[in-house]
Amino acid sequence: MFETEELKRYSRQLILRELGMEGQQKLKKARVLMVGAGGLGCPVLQYLVAAGAGAVGIADDDMVDISNLHRQILYTVHDTGINKSLAAKEKLGLLNPWGEIKSFPERLTEHNIHDIIRQYDVVIDGSDNFPTRYLVNDACVALNKPLVFGSVFRFEGQVSVFNYQGGPDYRDLYPEAPDPGEVPNCAETGVIGVLPGMVGTFMANEAIKVICGMGEVLSGKLLTIDALDCGVRVFKFAKTKREELPSKQEEPVCSIAASQEIDAVQLAIWLGSSEDEVTLVDVRESYEFEEYNIGGINIPLYELAARYESIPESKKLVFCCQTGQRSKMAVKMLKPLLNAELYNLKGGIYA
Repeated sequence: MFETEELKRYSRQLILRELGMEGQQKLKKARVLMVGAGGLGCPVLQYLVAAGAGAVGIADDDMVDISNLHRQILYTVHDTGINKSLAAKEKLGLLNPWGEIKSFPERLTEHNIHDIIRQYDVVIDGSDNFPTRYLVNDACVALNKPLVFGSVFRFEGQVSVFNYQGGPDYRDLYPEAPDPGEVPNCAETGVIGVLPGMVGTFMANEAIKVICGMGEVLSGKLLTIDALDCGVRVFKFAKTKREELPSKQEEPVCSIAASQEIDAVQLAIWLGSSEDEVTLVDVRESYEFEEYNIGGINIPLYELAARYESIPESKKLVFCCQTGQRSKMAVKMLKPLLNAELYNLKGGIYA
């Protein structure tokens, strides 16, 4: 099944007892779709193709821009203006000639996503926008495909595996999409160039584990990376009961009750009232809190599990962060642990 040169190429991983020839054969037979060939897609694709993934699809309608090159190191200045999926296919073909690489230089929509995803065994999402993340997740759930997920923001990265052997999916962690423009992207807030490489290698590793059936997969777990303090933490989350998704997946399904989310106006009313006992908890990192805050106490999200008992159980606890996404996780995490009314500040301090 393998040519002599292939065996030489993979010799260092073939001698791994956990992988071996059986695992290498699984890699060669695997069909993997990479959604997004940007900061995360570049390291994922490089390591998967180098490892011997047999058939790799690359879906990305974006063009290489010079502002990408500090983190998307698969490309060079000569690739600017070229579609990323096409440029990546050319480079990866030179990296490993024994694989099949297919480009999808188009935007994924509800009209084409099922036809593309059903061709593959494993899907990896390295997209940079929420509509695509929810679209990919819902399609993977509908087609019963495992989904390796990663994201980056400033100095923070996240990795998880969704819909794996009946495990939780993206909506169990983030039930609803934020409003358009509510969460800034890398172009607005920046990202340290090495972070996508760090997160992408974790994603590639999870994909290999899923394909080869080895190790403990990050299903029902969210791994977070903080590039500033070298903190790597893992949080557990469970599958939740919810209504079936609409057939066209037009509206996100929300499993967080509306009463658990308030806007900035309501918070101001509560804080200005002597009748309401309110504690504001900012779950951003300490350096973010020091740069700018709207008051309250600061307990970073990654420290909540260890420090939740120090939170005063006032009548109302309002959690906030930059955009409302981390604080939404905090509410879900602490609801079973605290005897208080827990609320998320919609839109975060940006609101």
